[in-house]
Amino acid sequence: MSVLPLCVEPHPVLRRKARPITAFTAEVKRLACDLIDTMYANEGVGLAAPQVGEDLQLFVANPSLERGRELIIANPILEAGRGRTGMVEGCLSVPNVWEKVRRAARVRMRGRDVTGAVVEIEADGLLAIVLQHEFDHLQGQLFIDHLSWFRRRRAQARMKSSASSSSSRQGPRRTHRASHEMSQRVVGCAAQ
Repeated sequence: MSVLPLCVEPHPVLRRKARPITAFTAEVKRLACDLIDTMYANEGVGLAAPQVGEDLQLFVANPSLERGRELIIANPILEAGRGRTGMVEGCLSVPNVWEKVRRAARVRMRGRDVTGAVVEIEADGLLAIVLQHEFDHLQGQLFIDHLSWFRRRRAQARMKSSASSSSSRQGPRRTHRASHEMSQRVVGCAAQ
């Protein structure tokens, strides 16, 4: 499998609604495995297909960071959210920006795995946050879109400053490390 280059804001694919996956082919499974490799190479806890330039409704997540516990979701539907919580978030596509975002504390999501089988997840804690964050990517939204006007402008200024000071830098970007016990059944392929 491969580590893919990341798209960063303001790349246009990040702002488009992703297309549903209509056939669960070997290419979809390969993309899922590449997303997993890319997520780990960049020390992420989740990664959506638009973040690597693919406008498909597919993401991977693993807040536990334990290999083999990856969650792969295609064509997700966020069915329910309860309660409110705030957590500091970052994003591989919005480098060097960390802000507190308010989201649902508990969510239910339905989608498909890489074989097309139905996946249903109820989550809280960090997994609930990651699921909502990655779902947003498939809707053409970034976590900074949830910020107030002032905080969003401040984040954009940091992104510009970061881009100009590291425009020649290559290789993986660092993101937040977190641990979380996932009680959901993991489906799909696991990185070797």
